[in-house]
Amino acid sequence: MWRWHELLPVLNEENQVFLGEGDTPLLFLPRLEKELRLSNLYVKDESSNPTGTFKARGLAAAISKAKELGVEKVIIPTAGNAGGAMAAYAARAGIKAHIFMPKDTPYANIEESRMAGAEVVLVDGLISDAAGMAGEKARAEGWFDVSTFKEPYRVEGKKVMGYELAEAFEWSLPDVIIYPTGGGTGLVGMWKAFAELETLGWLENKKRPRMVAVQADGCAPVVKAFEKSATFCDFWTNAHTMASGLRVPKSFADNLILQDIYDSEGTAIAVSDAAILESQKQLACMEGIFAAPEGAATLAALKELVRQGWVHPEERIILFNTGSGLKYLDHPG
Repeated sequence: MWRWHELLPVLNEENQVFLGEGDTPLLFLPRLEKELRLSNLYVKDESSNPTGTFKARGLAAAISKAKELGVEKVIIPTAGNAGGAMAAYAARAGIKAHIFMPKDTPYANIEESRMAGAEVVLVDGLISDAAGMAGEKARAEGWFDVSTFKEPYRVEGKKVMGYELAEAFEWSLPDVIIYPTGGGTGLVGMWKAFAELETLGWLENKKRPRMVAVQADGCAPVVKAFEKSATFCDFWTNAHTMASGLRVPKSFADNLILQDIYDSEGTAIAVSDAAILESQKQLACMEGIFAAPEGAATLAALKELVRQGWVHPEERIILFNTGSGLKYLDHPG
């Protein structure tokens, strides 16, 4: 299960270095701030979660609830990290796990899933193909499907990221959140968290962040829909990107993702694989953060948003690094 983290400001003599002591620290980015001429730039680093990514948050909640309800076997289609997280928590809960994932999923995801005892089926295709196979097996054999947005508890786990941001900033919210968006559970979950915090009366003011959905230009259904002011996404054909977590041709909850972006007065932006690789190296060289490609995509997007003048120098901006780059070492640039 997740834990609340007390994320209090910690400073050194030269500059602000990081917030707090939790498992998922909120880090200042002083060198990148200077490079981009910003004054309040942070990264929410989810790479220190169990199994190395933010997927542990949603699956911790989903598997915990499944165990409580007496579920004995769970199934999931995955681009990689969600499968590894499900396998780990299912192992701890004593629940059988079955995973469908594309054949070109990073090897670390395949091996961690198998190591935790899950049955892994490698699919010739994309996560959409894996989802079809998982759904068919779930219906035929009575497996409980924990696919993105097919059950409510993964969102409940992911929304805690929103609570943590509010707590870290003493119950106010940042101005801009830049989030890598495949299935979109985290974006939707955080927006839900902000609404709940406002209802509880815990926030210092009602100003909410502008939400930015970041996708790869080889698979950008949310961006395409946003540019047309649509309320749903068309299926993206020939999806391709080195950021496997962004290779989602159509999210099951596309309408929720788009509505949250519109409600927040946010935007959606696509970046190239070349820009992702460049930003991944920049984060490592300038701030010592070896980000997953999906996390590095948020920096690539920020640079474009700065160029466009969409963000302002004084705004409090949060990048999300959703996982460790160590899980992608078999995908050299």
